[in-house]
Amino acid sequence: MVFAGRNVLVAGAGVTGRSAVRALTERGARVTVTDGNAERLAELDGLGAELAPGLTEPPAGTDLVVTSPGWRPTAPLLVASAAAGIEVIGDVELAWRASRDLPNPATWLAVTGTNGKTTTVGMLESMLRAGGVHALACGNIGLPVLDAVFEGYEVLAVELSSFQLHWSSTLAPHASVVLNLAEDHLDWHGTMESYAAAKGTIHAHSNVVVHNSDDPWSVRLAGEYAPAGAKRVGFRLDTPRPGELGLVEDLLIDRAYGPDPQHSADELISASEVRPAGPHNLANALAAAALARAYGIDPAGVAKGLREFQPGAHRAVEVGEFGGVRYVNDSKATNPHAAAGSLLAHSSVVWIAGGQLKGAAVDELVEVVAGRLRGVVLMGADAPVIAAALARHAPDVPVHRVASGDDGAMNEAVSVASDLARPGDVVLLAPAGASLDMFRNYAHRGDAFADAVLARATGSADDGR
Repeated sequence: MVFAGRNVLVAGAGVTGRSAVRALTERGARVTVTDGNAERLAELDGLGAELAPGLTEPPAGTDLVVTSPGWRPTAPLLVASAAAGIEVIGDVELAWRASRDLPNPATWLAVTGTNGKTTTVGMLESMLRAGGVHALACGNIGLPVLDAVFEGYEVLAVELSSFQLHWSSTLAPHASVVLNLAEDHLDWHGTMESYAAAKGTIHAHSNVVVHNSDDPWSVRLAGEYAPAGAKRVGFRLDTPRPGELGLVEDLLIDRAYGPDPQHSADELISASEVRPAGPHNLANALAAAALARAYGIDPAGVAKGLREFQPGAHRAVEVGEFGGVRYVNDSKATNPHAAAGSLLAHSSVVWIAGGQLKGAAVDELVEVVAGRLRGVVLMGADAPVIAAALARHAPDVPVHRVASGDDGAMNEAVSVASDLARPGDVVLLAPAGASLDMFRNYAHRGDAFADAVLARATGSADDGR
């Protein structure tokens, strides 16, 4: 895609907006950038773009609009652009088109789903590197894919959100996976069907379409969006069928890529060696292995990559063990589906939960995990919703509501949870909701939990009660 001389409007001056402005101006485009936050917009001064705060219509002569993923399709500027016949794309679509002009573009292996994306692309990057491939994890994981495509990598392990996929149309990864699907971001997409449709587009031009055989939505989207002639690969937490990866007793097994999948299988690694622990992370490991094998990484490279993989912060990280009670920070469990996976990894839990549910229901989550709950400590905007579900499905479980705010609330939550816990229990922060009602982000929430646990252990906590 030739950018020189084109008039491009970039909507949003955040991380992806900055990346788009830099890439476009460096390649000769005439760029205007807009944002409702004038202070954030001013930070892009000096990048060679015209700054235009608060636009609701595209400037005359605009050829293309590149939107940041957080902008909803109903934003007046995007609606006006579409009405004027101007194409609107996202930063990922821009990166894909830009990469096609490179002499040796990287191969993309793409990952989406409601939960497990970051862990999966991290595992995938580790497997690729263990197999001797110059690879990088990027995208929604933190590093914009638009920055990564120009760095000369052989393979990109790309994490993609539903927002990014909504604005992508020609993206054609070598292999793609929808890990799972559950209610999330319904405030952005409007309906579950729209959310699923955005996720499914990841498969539309893939050579290898990977699906989770245990997840009906993942199976459905692979069936609806896989192009004719694409290789279909499944994974499951059970004995794999031909064409699948799965579990046989304590072994991860590949029956999709060997010389004779009908009659033979490749052993990859023992399930006990996969970190973080828990069934949902075994599923992530199988998904990553399916993508790595699609690129040609052998079983030894898959196993070595999993052994060397270091989980990211705030993802089922054990903060410490005190008085026989383990404290686990899974602040990244920002929706009910993720929280369920986290809770099901432990047999007896004091659960710290709450935040912004973003329209998601919690009854199914509470019903599934009720038998594992020693007690529950609730905080945040949608604590009453979770409390009501607990009253319906786990009426005998002690529930405490935290009323104070910020770090004081977390200190109180950890203090109460510690009092409820018994030796052998896990005090688990798996909020099931977003964090912005009380914290800057999920990392701030996780740090507050870790600080409160360590303060409690050293006797220096002030729980505010």
